[in-house]
Amino acid sequence: MSKLNLEILAYEESPLGMLCLRRRELLSEPGTIVTEVTLNHEFLMSSLYTDSEEALSRIALEMHEGEDLQVLVGGLGLGYTAREALRSDRVSRVEVVELLPQVIGWLESGLVPLSVELNSEKRLVISQDDVYQRLAGPPGDLFDLVLVDVDHSPDERLAEPSSSFYTREGLLAARQHLAPGGVLAVWSYAESSPFADGLADVFEEVRVEPVSHDNRLIDQKRTDWLFFARA
Repeated sequence: MSKLNLEILAYEESPLGMLCLRRRELLSEPGTIVTEVTLNHEFLMSSLYTDSEEALSRIALEMHEGEDLQVLVGGLGLGYTAREALRSDRVSRVEVVELLPQVIGWLESGLVPLSVELNSEKRLVISQDDVYQRLAGPPGDLFDLVLVDVDHSPDERLAEPSSSFYTREGLLAARQHLAPGGVLAVWSYAESSPFADGLADVFEEVRVEPVSHDNRLIDQKRTDWLFFARA
């Protein structure tokens, strides 16, 4: 670490704006190193708190009793959602669809904490594409789990084209990509009753799970919201 306690690993323009990958040692906890991502100088994600990203995979797996599961993950991020899915021996393949080639490059070049583990995982395939366009289009291979962790919330999106996914028509299209009994899971940093109602209009079973943790850096409790729907 530098004297400023901050190392910029990557700083580059992306289709969504200026993207920064940084690593720092917590001043309040010497020896604790975290990797963070910002977009247009606003905080996006951190390796310090990954509970809800991991729970997105874990709960979806609990809802599906099958074997030899095919999993689609929308959004690579720092890789924690994909890694949690790959921890299950019931999962035979995970495809991650990531819009930004920069984020894929960070993983491939070893800049993120899970690089070594994920780069050696033979069940993992990473595609550079827009997951929302993929789910809006005609289905090809069907998936047992579709896990989407891209936007801040259904009401606060990183890019406007994703808005159609949260509509009834978008959810009906996404459902076509699920195998029978398949589960759609969506991460959000905020509760959204309208989105839960929209899921209930399209799917037979809907489950909403809050995942909380104590953010010791600012002495506050933080709650993320996970939406699950089963066909």
